[in-house]
Amino acid sequence: MTEKEQDMQTNGQANHTENEKSMPDINADENISGTSHMNDELAEEDELLKKEKEISELRDKYLRLQAEFDNYRKRTAKERLELMQTASKEVIVSLLDVLDDTERATKQMENTTDINALKDGVMLVFNKLKSTLQAKGLKPMDSLHTTFDTDLHDAITEIPAPTPELEGKVVDVLQEGYYLGDKLIRHAKVIVGK
Repeated sequence: MTEKEQDMQTNGQANHTENEKSMPDINADENISGTSHMNDELAEEDELLKKEKEISELRDKYLRLQAEFDNYRKRTAKERLELMQTASKEVIVSLLDVLDDTERATKQMENTTDINALKDGVMLVFNKLKSTLQAKGLKPMDSLHTTFDTDLHDAITEIPAPTPELEGKVVDVLQEGYYLGDKLIRHAKVIVGK
């Protein structure tokens, strides 16, 4: 081999080594992208597991809340029923005294001939009944000569007003209206002046 050929061969080998250095290693890129792809998959799996755990916790929390509400609803319904029964029992017990007085008055009516004594006895029973009911919160409505109000009064009929001031007002009360506390429990039946 000549010197020239040896130089060319040496230069060729050097060029070949340079080309190898400058060319990217395809296998290394494949390894890097494969590793990053696996890392992405692991991250996605972790994220999915976290989301599933979060959903499970929220579902459990929802079921517990629903059960608590159902228990609350049942408990309040039972308490409301007991309260109504207790409230009516209290009123009935307080009216038993009036019932006893009425029975005594009935027996006295059979034996007495004194009308004034009968009237007094009936008025005593009536006043006791009225005071017992007022003690339980019953209040009569003051309707006579007030402005007619459809929220409070039921008009039975209209008559000509005896005076111009009574036009559109209650002229007579046929049946009292009542409040229990501040709540209207019975409308007054009235006659209205026109």
